[in-house]
Amino acid sequence: MGQKINPLGFRLGTTQGHHSVWFAQPKNYSEGLQEDQKIRNCIKNYVQKNMKIFSGVEGIARIEIQKRIDVIQVIIYMGFQKLLIEGRPKRIEELQMNIQKEMNCVNRKLNISITRISNPYGDPNILAEFIAGQLKNRVSFRKAMKKVIELTEQANTKGIQVQIAGRLDGKEIARAEWIREGRVPLQTIQAKIDYCSYAVRTIYGILGIKIWIFVDEE
Repeated sequence: MGQKINPLGFRLGTTQGHHSVWFAQPKNYSEGLQEDQKIRNCIKNYVQKNMKIFSGVEGIARIEIQKRIDVIQVIIYMGFQKLLIEGRPKRIEELQMNIQKEMNCVNRKLNISITRISNPYGDPNILAEFIAGQLKNRVSFRKAMKKVIELTEQANTKGIQVQIAGRLDGKEIARAEWIREGRVPLQTIQAKIDYCSYAVRTIYGILGIKIWIFVDEE
């Protein structure tokens, strides 16, 4: 069962929480969902266009959104905080203006805060972006996966599993390759598993990257 459902949704209420916290009537739910997607896309596009990216890594671990009647609170968790801190608060104000322009929100105040995560190479989103950058530069997928395993050893994790699927190395037939290091108990709800699914466009087509990281067990 652990491989047939999103590992984060599988553990909601036990070891995982929602990345968006707000309430809406059923008829307005789709609008709120599209609003969240616009905020996340705007932040990622801004970071990608204006920051000096290291090896294709944007450094954004996750974006949490909390909505109230007149306030939208956005918390950006970054592994490499200096990517957005340089030029602060000018960059924060510019990012707020971009989001407000995209959303056309006049009656609500937008607050953005940045939080640095302690182990950037223990986050699956950052690792997936690193692999995507390597694949775009036509690095062998096996070398990219082994490099990620080496990086996670510095993050004090208990286990990691990496899977890449698609036309690997330009082969005509698509396949999936994976590598695992340590323990990754996918069927245990008490196990705190961080998960990421990432799609990368290469000259051979779209490759899918999935990463499971076993952080701890409650």
